Formats: sequence, C-alpha cells, structure tokens
Amino acid sequence: MAALNAVAKRIHNVSPDPVQLTLDDGSTAVYRMHSTEFFQQEFQAEGERVDEADAEYRLITSEDNESVLIGRSGADEDGWTMVGEVTEAVRDEG
Repeated sequence: MAALNAVAKRIHNVSPDPVQLTLDDGSTAVYRMHSTEFFQQEFQAEGERVDEADAEYRLITSEDNESVLIGRSGADEDGWTMVGEVTEAVRDEG
C-alpha cells in the first residue's frame, strides 16, 4: 500500500486545532477543520477560514493522491469554486 499524502496527514494530525495552509500561489491563511477523514489513501476535510465566517472550505486529495486541493463555497454562491493546491500545512501558533 502506498503512503498517505504528507500534507493531508499533517492536516489530519493537527485538526481540530487551527492549521496554517500555504497554497500554490504563495498565499497563506489559517483554517479550522470540522472534520477530516481518510478513506484508505483518499483524504477529505471540511472547515472554515478563521478570518472568513461566511464560507466553507473542502479539501480533497487528487486522483493520484499526489496533491491536496482546496475548494470554497460562499454563502451567496452556488456550488464549489477551486481555490488551489495546498503545498504546506503547519500548526498555527498564533
């Protein structure tokens, strides 16, 4: 069995404590996950950005489990919008 995605594993291990995520565009923000789950190698998480109360975020691994992708759904939006790829996850010490 192949290894779990390292970024997904870090998010899972830090939750439910806040986690700072860095995206592929270089932006960073702090998120609080409400749920994180592995289904064999596949990862899924749902939560919110701590500085943005009106949107939900969903994280999933890509089909090949090489990347963790993040999507956003705002209160005034229908469906999910792709935000980017999570490149780093660290415990928020703020």
